[in-house]
Amino acid sequence: MQTKPFHDSDAVLDIGDRPSFLPWVGLSMQHLFAMFGSTVLVPILVGLDPSIALFSSGVGTLLYILITKGKIPAYMGSSFSFVTVMQALMKGAGYPAIAQGTIAVGVIYLIVALIVNAVGSDWIDKALPPIVVGPIVMVIGLSLAGTAAQDATMRATSAGNSVYDLRYFAVAMLTLGLTIVYNMYLKKFISLLPILLGIVSGYVIALLFGIVNFAPVQQAAWFSLPQFQIPFLTYQPKLYWGAILSMAPIAFVTMTEHMGHIMVLNKLTKRDFFVDPGLNHTLAGDGTASIVAGLVGGPVVTSYGENIGVLAMTKVHSVYVLGGAAFFAIVFSFIGKLSALIRTIPGPVIGGISFLLFGVIASNGLRVLIDNKIDFNKKRNLMIGSTILVIGIGNASLQFAGYTFSGLAIATVVGIALNLILPEKAANE
Repeated sequence: MQTKPFHDSDAVLDIGDRPSFLPWVGLSMQHLFAMFGSTVLVPILVGLDPSIALFSSGVGTLLYILITKGKIPAYMGSSFSFVTVMQALMKGAGYPAIAQGTIAVGVIYLIVALIVNAVGSDWIDKALPPIVVGPIVMVIGLSLAGTAAQDATMRATSAGNSVYDLRYFAVAMLTLGLTIVYNMYLKKFISLLPILLGIVSGYVIALLFGIVNFAPVQQAAWFSLPQFQIPFLTYQPKLYWGAILSMAPIAFVTMTEHMGHIMVLNKLTKRDFFVDPGLNHTLAGDGTASIVAGLVGGPVVTSYGENIGVLAMTKVHSVYVLGGAAFFAIVFSFIGKLSALIRTIPGPVIGGISFLLFGVIASNGLRVLIDNKIDFNKKRNLMIGSTILVIGIGNASLQFAGYTFSGLAIATVVGIALNLILPEKAANE
């Protein structure tokens, strides 16, 4: 491992290259800024402390780098795939239930890593083909549409109810419009920051509309501990089977995203990470990061597509730079005023960003179907896709023996089962 200066004229910083101090700081901050908006948006939507999301993403990234033997430049950020389930759990049993679901997701990753180590990964493709993954990803985005609309239009009153506010809708649409402009017209590295820039622009607009309460930022200390939620220390855990069985099945969907990210990284770095360090190590790293997040108070974390965009744009593949981004995420989690500032982001700004972000998630599911040329003239595909979409978007939850299983979890299980059971061709085709 060597230390080298880095300038824009340099072609590449390879995985094991360590830039000198000032370039290291700058490049690490670039990576963090690219993922900052999405990482803090998940806890805001769920009702968690953004500082603990920064902390768990930083620690999770360092663990991932360690478990993958310092060979994969990846960053672990808050996962949107579990937002709908976590919102429901937060309103019911609170974070202790989310923690158990988050840990269960990590355990599923570890179990799959062991199976992959023993028998390979071909079975994952058979259980989760594009006809299952595509509609489930669409459900993840579309099931959040109501939350985005609520944030964008409704203002909470002192009486505890919500009323329609035209100012909120105006702020949301302006925020959405600017975020679209950033996506379409910005170039070079700054083009990788549309979510962060959208949040900042929306916040300024909300200030002008007089719907931001800046008092919490003024009252917050510069240094404060993240709001850790640690079992047996800050709360006494009890078993929440509903949370575990609602979140665990979705882990199989995020695994396919994880494998897709590894494939792209293989192309960018001209390596084969499925061989060295091996898919078992990458899955174990991702799973361990989620387990640790659940033990300290954070949401599920997973590898981030934004990170791959930064790698492709800057040609900086150094794990030292990714480790630096993780280090600064941990440092920022202890800045009380930053955490307070994030919490003052008003609902319409979040709603405006969410209109685009959740739509992009749903569109990515549609792209899975298109890229794999899924033929919906085949009744098998039509039956699987249709069933997943309606159960998931309609949130046809199962309530049984005092437990509630989310519609997304039910849709995932039903989709996998139908794929394994239905014949390739219907009898009347």
